[in-house]
This record gives sequence, structure tokens and C-alpha cells, in this order.
Amino acid sequence: MKISVFGLGYVGCVSAACLANDGHQVVGVDVNPQKVETVGAGRSPIVEPGLDELVAEGVRAGRLVTTTSARDAVAASDVSLICVGTPSNGNGSLNLKYVENVCREIGDALRDKHGYHVVVMRSTVLPGTCALRLIPLIEEYSGRDVGDGFGVAMNPEFLREGSAIKDYYHPSQIVIGEVDERSGDITEALYAGIDAQRVRTTIETAEMVKYASNAFHATKVAFANEIGRVCKAHGVDGREVMDILCQDRQLNISPAYLKPGFAFGGSCLPKDLRALLYRAKEHDIDLPLLRGALQSNQEQIQKGIEMVERTGRKRVGVVGLTFKAGTDDVRESPVVPFVETLSGRGYLVRVYDEIVDLTRLVGANRSYLEQELPHIASMLRPSLEEMVEEVDVVVVASTGPAAQRTPALLRDDQILIDLAGGVRGAQLAVSRYEGIAW
Repeated sequence: MKISVFGLGYVGCVSAACLANDGHQVVGVDVNPQKVETVGAGRSPIVEPGLDELVAEGVRAGRLVTTTSARDAVAASDVSLICVGTPSNGNGSLNLKYVENVCREIGDALRDKHGYHVVVMRSTVLPGTCALRLIPLIEEYSGRDVGDGFGVAMNPEFLREGSAIKDYYHPSQIVIGEVDERSGDITEALYAGIDAQRVRTTIETAEMVKYASNAFHATKVAFANEIGRVCKAHGVDGREVMDILCQDRQLNISPAYLKPGFAFGGSCLPKDLRALLYRAKEHDIDLPLLRGALQSNQEQIQKGIEMVERTGRKRVGVVGLTFKAGTDDVRESPVVPFVETLSGRGYLVRVYDEIVDLTRLVGANRSYLEQELPHIASMLRPSLEEMVEEVDVVVVASTGPAAQRTPALLRDDQILIDLAGGVRGAQLAVSRYEGIAW
């Protein structure tokens, strides 16, 4: 393939060298003549193991050339990769001037070029950036319409400094957000020789995947460090604790607990977090990430309440009362304060839970419910059908069998709010459906 790579910094230079190594014809483009000259002479402008050799071989074989002219690069290629920086502004917002300049240059060059051209975004940009800012720029300067005169794809990079070439050839996955199938097919062909999982999705989703990944990595570092602080204060080896934690691939290092939904609850997570935070305070240790986890959990409950309030309806039915499906444990269930708050604000609330039976609740489980929702008996309904019949808004807070049955029982005038993801497919059949994070 004939490829132009805009930006010869870290991502651009690695991408250009690896693509040339794979046999593609690559033109590297940069506004900095020193970078263009360095790469053109067969040397890497950055320090990265193995990159000097790849650049030198690409130039020697004639598969990697460089230029400062965007017009020449676009004319000599069928695909353009945008790999310029998107640094932070002083207030933390994203500086898009470099990527916008490249889009203008590519658009201007396309005005005089015949044939279909695909623009692949490798630079990190926030969701909606391509659709709302970058594609319109290319359309304006090229005089063409996206999907007709040119294609666009979002192909986030996951290259780590120090192991970038290894990461390029052995990625955990290749994510491609596409404006249309043709754009995605051409982008995927760039990686024909790489054995990795391919994920094809929307441009906005691909934009967000990059941020979700980096935020998760940052959170993992901060989490390990906070645990390490507590360990140190107790004479415990924090590295050993985290090594043991990471050996659990069923719950700890796994997809478990990583699906957006309602707040966490139950007899363990809230209690243990509070205990750990209190012990840390006794040792004058600040754990802002873990403290923030409790605060974030409360925000998720408030988010659910606000979703109900925005409907303007006052009769609300809730499917599920326990902290998760398959149990009758209501201790610290986030649904309990959700119901209590709505009831306290004058809403008529009805509840159905296929497992909760007030006559069978005992001990701390029963005490908790009686203390937090003393009027629960008047709210509970013996059947899902009866509950749905009495309300205007149905809130699904469970993933159990009752949740699956709910959409089929709704009237056309009722609103369905999904807090747990238990009826995600319902948006296809229910016109007034809203999920808490989808």
C-alpha cells in the first residue's frame, strides 16, 4: 500500500518504520525540517530500541522517504495516518491545533487529487472530535463528502516507550473505528501481517477506548501505590501483596467488575473500603483514590435518581432490591437508598424482587432493611405484572430473570430506565428506553 504518515514524532516514526518494514511504500511528513532530514538520512529522531535499524533499512530499500510537503505526500499515497501530538492546554483541555492543521492540509491536497483516499487518525482525541471538528475540516478544504470522496477511520495506538516495536507487532488488539465499511477494510489491511484480535467499531467508541485504557492504567498505578502505603505502615511487603492479588485471573485481573452499571453494594465492598480508609487515617496516610471510590459510588446512585426525576413522572416501579441478582442480601444495596430517596421526595414507589421474601429475611439482613426502609412492606408487590401495572416509569436495577421479562410487560406510554444492563437489548423494542451508561 502507499501510505503517508503525518508527524514523525514517537508514534509517527515507529508507525512509518514498521509499515515500511512490512513492505508498504511510506512517505513521512513533518513540519520540522530537522526531523524530515534525520529520518530521510536513515536515522531515528527519537531513542527507541531497534528503531534506528528499521528506519535505516526502510530508507535503504527505498520504501521510506520523507518530505515537508503535505500536498506531495497525499499525492503519493492512498492512505494518510495522522500521528501528530495533541498536548494539554494550560487548563487541561486538549490542544487540537496540530491535528486540525494537518486535516486542513490533507483536505486542501485532496481537492486536486483523483481517487478515493482514507484518512486514519492515530493521534489521541476525545470522543466526538473526528465527527464534529476534523471531518468537517477535511470536507471544507477538500470540497468532498466523507464516505464518498474520502474515508475516515480512528485507529488508536497502544505503543509503550521502550517496547514500541514489540507492541506494534504484538498488540493485544487492533481497534478500528470506521465511518464506513470501506474505510475500515482499508485501515485493517495495513496490519495484514500482524496476528492480533481485530475490533471494528464506531469512530466515537474507538476514540473513547484510548482514553478508557489510559485512565485504567493510571488508576492501576495509583491503586497499587495506595495499597503499598498501607502495607508499608503495617510492615507488610506491598509488592508481595500485589503479586498475590494479580495471580487471581478469575476476579482481580479479569473482566469481572469492569462493566458500567449501578453502584456497588453488599456486605463486603463498602464496609471493607471504609475500614481500610479509617485505618489509613489512623496512620496519617491519605488514600484519595480509594476515598474517591466511595464518593463515586454515591454519585452513581444520585445519577440514577436524577434519571427518574428528569422523566417528570411520579409513579415509579423498581425491579430488583438486592445488591446483585441471585441473592436475597439487601445489606448496603445501592437500590435501598435509591428507593428511600425517591420515596422521601414524594414519589410513589413500587418494588418487585423475585427472591426477597420479608417472611424469610433474618438477622442483619432483615435489620438493615427495616432500618433503612421501614415501609418496604407497603412498597413490595407479589408479582412483576402487578408492579408494572401501577407505575409510569420502570427502573430495572437487576440482571436477573425478572429483568429479562420486564420489556414485554410495558405499555407504550411507560418509560424504561436500565441501571444494571439487565435489559440492554430492550432499546430495540422499547422506544422510551435509557441506560445509565449506554
